[in-house]
Amino acid sequence: MNAPEQRRAPRKRPEHSVTVIDTITGHPLGHLGNLSSNGMLLIGQRVPRSEAVYQVSLTLPRHGIPAPSIEIGIQEQWHEPAATPGQTWAGYRIIAIGSAEATQLDQWLQQT
Repeated sequence: MNAPEQRRAPRKRPEHSVTVIDTITGHPLGHLGNLSSNGMLLIGQRVPRSEAVYQVSLTLPRHGIPAPSIEIGIQEQWHEPAATPGQTWAGYRIIAIGSAEATQLDQWLQQT
């Protein structure tokens, strides 16, 4: 029997590849696996530091049309090797987001 869903917010997968950029280093942190109002799953080639805090930027496409980038603060919650060698799955909690970015994220999450 499957365990019940433990996440607090529904997740959404992007229709197109979305690269999440570490704004401090300018390097990609990973590709967005899914996103909710309070967290995200990233698929990357680097293993993140446990509980590390990152300032990231990402662009959420709207029906294939890129929207303005949003910047948010995230904190690593867990990570594990992905099925593909050399890749890592990592779960992050959103810890800082501006009101305009939160509105843009909510609008993207409500799109079908």
